[in-house]
Amino acid sequence: MKYIPLIARYLLGVLFVIFSLNFWLHFIPMPSPEEGSLAAGFIGALYMSGFLAVVKVFELLGGILLLAGRYVNLALAVVGPIAVVIVMYHVLILEAGYGMAALMGILAITALAGRRDFINTLLASK
Repeated sequence: MKYIPLIARYLLGVLFVIFSLNFWLHFIPMPSPEEGSLAAGFIGALYMSGFLAVVKVFELLGGILLLAGRYVNLALAVVGPIAVVIVMYHVLILEAGYGMAALMGILAITALAGRRDFINTLLASK
């Protein structure tokens, strides 16, 4: 049971490293959203502004830290908001990919819940 948060942390780290590297190396073909859709406008704005490149750097940094096991709290603080945006994009804008969104949300919550400092903070607040 104590290995579940560790496995979740590694899976989350692998997901973030792979998809951040895919942004630059294009080894996984990603389908483009249909032109004129809300998703196309959102992704287009992220690409054109350079915002997505910055997010992908943070994804890579957070993923590496999660895999290394060093500064895990910092890594979770970095990738947590990114995970929330990814889940909200899939649910509210894309209206598809619920499985990936659910997987990412569950992994992030499980990895966070495995942190001793997080659990102690929750217990101390009661």
